[in-house]
Amino acid sequence: MGRLVVVSNRTGDLGRKTQTGGLAVGIVDALKSSGGMWVGWSGEVADDADASNAQLETYENVTSLTVSLSVQEHENYYLGFANKVLWPSFHYRLDLMDYRTEFAKCYAAVNRKFADTILPHLRNDDLIWVHDYHLIPLASELRRQGSAHRIGFFLHIPFPSVDVFSAVPRHGWLRECLLQYDLIGFQTKNDVQNFCRYLKEHSEAKFLSPNLIKWKGRMISIGNFPIGIDAGRFSAMSHESDDGIEFERTRRSRLKRFQVISADRLDYSKGLPQRMKAFRKFLDSYPEYLGRAEYLQIASPSREDVTAYADIRAELEQLTGAVNGKYADFNWAPIQYINRNIPREKLALLFRCSLIGLITPLRDGMNLVAKEYIAAQDAEDPGILILSKFAGAAEELEDALIVNPYDTNEVAQAIRRAAIMPMEERRTRYGNLISQISDHDAQLWQDEYLAALRSVQTDAPRSAGPSRQNWNVPSSRH
Repeated sequence: MGRLVVVSNRTGDLGRKTQTGGLAVGIVDALKSSGGMWVGWSGEVADDADASNAQLETYENVTSLTVSLSVQEHENYYLGFANKVLWPSFHYRLDLMDYRTEFAKCYAAVNRKFADTILPHLRNDDLIWVHDYHLIPLASELRRQGSAHRIGFFLHIPFPSVDVFSAVPRHGWLRECLLQYDLIGFQTKNDVQNFCRYLKEHSEAKFLSPNLIKWKGRMISIGNFPIGIDAGRFSAMSHESDDGIEFERTRRSRLKRFQVISADRLDYSKGLPQRMKAFRKFLDSYPEYLGRAEYLQIASPSREDVTAYADIRAELEQLTGAVNGKYADFNWAPIQYINRNIPREKLALLFRCSLIGLITPLRDGMNLVAKEYIAAQDAEDPGILILSKFAGAAEELEDALIVNPYDTNEVAQAIRRAAIMPMEERRTRYGNLISQISDHDAQLWQDEYLAALRSVQTDAPRSAGPSRQNWNVPSSRH
């Protein structure tokens, strides 16, 4: 099989030793191990942002092909349809969805631009792996221009229930675009079930097996491929030395204090306000931990141009001030809130010296932070992971303390349970969790997905894809 071509909204920095974000962490090794091409937006917004101005660079055996976006494309494709329509709806927040016709048209146009950028650089035997919700129509645009390549799609975020997805304007068009892929991959079994239920109710696709459909003469495979991490590499990071972090760890030990840690992007899907309220409930319910429990919330900036993110930042700052104002002493503050990016190397050290990892998103495709917290732990004195049942990782990490993030009492009680958990139980849970994330790592995710994509049948005729102008699907079934 030929070269691997990865397409994502943004490309990672191939010159860096470590990547940030689940997508970049997950696919850089796949490219570097096999060689290939990574295509995506450069991150630049420019006036002359058309496909003819694509930038081509080479890093050892990997080629980076990037395009810039115009101001209008950034506003309507990225901030608009991708992050005001698809992101909130796929995370079950229809109340935050802001649909506009110009968003959808620009979303299609930018995917066409990506296709125009890629096609001149493709070889006949290339294997194309498209990532995430920004690029759902990409295969359709490639097919329209004659591509007969094996093309796979992987959704890093959740796929919602039938009722939620069918509430998204143009969901029928999105479905037709998805069905132009040869393999459609999801993070969890629940995501696969949601998508298959949707197809059964809203399409003419024929199910030949639970994970294989026939549609317009083509075979399309559907599967769940939970993304992993390189546990060994992250564990090695956690063994590095940092004088500041070591000083704080020693200080807490002498004062008989412990740290609860969370690290997330600043996003309403992560449940940050609910988490702070749960920690406040913990202090209210168990006052013996006043002066002993310290909660560190790291929330890296994200999509600051979207109003909902400014609102959540203001709420977190207000909550932090309220809790600290009520409980802080002259030498202790219950909450430390950091709103900036922290290098992964430092995060690994912080995870290792934190008794509790509090990872409670309201909805998440996978959540690699939960896996990184486990990888960073000391086997002799491991911390405890508290994990939302709505994180995709909960399907795998059954030995975490699984909680409902909407139930502040339940989360507060889980913090208490973790604080008093016997060492023997902590080690048993850690042993099971570290085995899980070590066995089902990023390499296995890559290998299983790419093996499935290479095995798909491609001898059936290719559809030209849904019309660019067919924004409304006329059938009442849709």
